Amino acid sequence: MIKKILLAFDGSEPSRKAFDFAADMASRYQAELYVLTVAQVPEFGEDVETEAVIEHSRLYHARLLHGLRDRVDRLGIKAQLEMVVGHPAQQILDHAEERGVDLIILGHRGRGMLDRWRLGSVTHRVISDAECAVTVVR
Repeated sequence: MIKKILLAFDGSEPSRKAFDFAADMASRYQAELYVLTVAQVPEFGEDVETEAVIEHSRLYHARLLHGLRDRVDRLGIKAQLEMVVGHPAQQILDHAEERGVDLIILGHRGRGMLDRWRLGSVTHRVISDAECAVTVVR
């Protein structure tokens, strides 16, 4: 039985579809829903530039979670929303393990061309390394 679900959310259309799927699953199974959004640390750049990029990313992800909080409240599902900074795949895997989730749900692609490549690699890593079931929503 599914009791805990982790949704990785980046604001893309596929992740919005994944949210709808995750909310339905949480409602159907009366499961706890954890929504995780990850502000990714750039892999290059000066310290000042890196901090600016991280801060911009934090603000973006905070707005995403604010919008999701309204949807979660309207749907009446039990959900915890969290933003972290780091590498998306590692953060997803760490959060899944720490919370003992039964199911990880991901959208199949990210926002832009570079993000699509990254989320593709994120999805691949999560599928390969997760210790629970993983659903990729198209």
